[in-house]
Amino acid sequence: MVASAGGGPTAIWGRTEQQDFRSRVRGCLLGGALGDALGAGIEFLSLGDIRSRYGAEGVTDFVPAYGRRGAVTDDTQMTLFTVDGLIRAQVRRDTGAWHPPTDVYRAHLRWAATQHDWGPDERRKDSGWLAGQEWLYARREPGQACLSGLSGGTMGTLEKPRNPDSKGCGAVMRSAPFGLLVGWEPQLVFQLAVECAAQTHGHPTGYLASGAFAVIVHALARGESLDGAVQRALGLLAARPGHQETSDALRHALGAVRQGMPSAARVETLGQGWTAEEALAIAVYCTLVAEDVRHGLLLAVNHSGDSDSTGSMCGNLLGVLHGDTALPPGWVAEVEGRSTILEMADDFAMEMTQGPALHGPAGSAPGWLARYPRA
Repeated sequence: MVASAGGGPTAIWGRTEQQDFRSRVRGCLLGGALGDALGAGIEFLSLGDIRSRYGAEGVTDFVPAYGRRGAVTDDTQMTLFTVDGLIRAQVRRDTGAWHPPTDVYRAHLRWAATQHDWGPDERRKDSGWLAGQEWLYARREPGQACLSGLSGGTMGTLEKPRNPDSKGCGAVMRSAPFGLLVGWEPQLVFQLAVECAAQTHGHPTGYLASGAFAVIVHALARGESLDGAVQRALGLLAARPGHQETSDALRHALGAVRQGMPSAARVETLGQGWTAEEALAIAVYCTLVAEDVRHGLLLAVNHSGDSDSTGSMCGNLLGVLHGDTALPPGWVAEVEGRSTILEMADDFAMEMTQGPALHGPAGSAPGWLARYPRA
C-alpha cells in the first residue's frame, strides 16, 4: 500500500496487507476498550485504595463499574464515533466535499446526543448505523470540556478553539483512529488530530498531545518500532508553538524506561493522567515496558489517577502494535460492546482498503450508504 498525493489511501492492497491491517485496527479499537474497562471501576481511587480493595497487585481483572464487569466509558464511546466520522468523511468525498474535521465534529455531536437522549429512536434517519446502537446511550463520566466544546453550535478551530484553557485528556483519549489512516503522511495525520482536538480542548498541550498520540499510532500501524514512533512525534512537535509540555512528557516516559523495573510507583512519576500530556506519557511508558498486553494494561490502570483513559490509550498502542489475536481472550469475551467495536473496526479497515468498491460517483452499495450516509 502506498499513499496518494491527496493524503488519502490508494487502492493498492495485497491480501496479506489487508489482513494485517484489519488485525491492527481491531487490536487498536478492542485493546483500547479492554484498557478502558479495566480502569473504569478504579478511575477515582488512589493507588493505596486500589490495593486495599483488591490486594497488593491492585486490579488483575475487570471489576464492576456502571452495574457490570467489562463496562467501557466515554473514552471508548468517543473513539468509536471518531471512527464513524472518518468513514463518513471518505464517503462524503464522492460529493466533492472533503473536510474531515467537519465530519468528525458531526460524529462527535452524534456522540453528545447519546449523553442526553433516551435512545436511538430519537435520532434522525441520516445519523447512521453507529448512532443506532442502543448500548451507547449511557452516560459514563463524560468530560465537561467535551460536552461544553460540542455545545453552542459552533465548531472550534485552531484559530478559534473551544475551551482554550483546557488541556484535559478528553481529546487525546479519542485520537487513536486518526493514526489508522496509514495511507496518509504523518504530518497530515498530526494536523487532522490537532484540528479535531481543538474542537473541545483548546490549550496547546490538549491538542498537540492528541496529534502526537495519533502519529505514534500511525507509525505502529505501519509496522515501525515504538521508540521510532515516539521520535517521529517529537520531531513533529518541535515545530509547533506550545509543544514543550508534551515533548517533555514524552521524553520523561522514555527516560523512565531506563530507571529500573516497571512499577506503579514509576508510573506515578509521570503524573496521574488527568491532563493530556500525562495520559500520553503513561500510555507510552506502559507500552514500552510491557512484557505482553496483559502486563502493560494492568500497569497502565493501577495508579492514582485517570485509570480508564491511561488504560484505553495503552490498549490502543498495544493493540495496534501486536494485533487483535494478542489480546487476552477472556477479557475480549466479556468487554461491553465487543460486537459493535469489531464491526466498526472491520468497516474502517474495509473502507480504507476497498473504499472504491463500496462507493463512488458512478455508483455505491446501498447497504454502505445506509450505514454511513452522505448527509
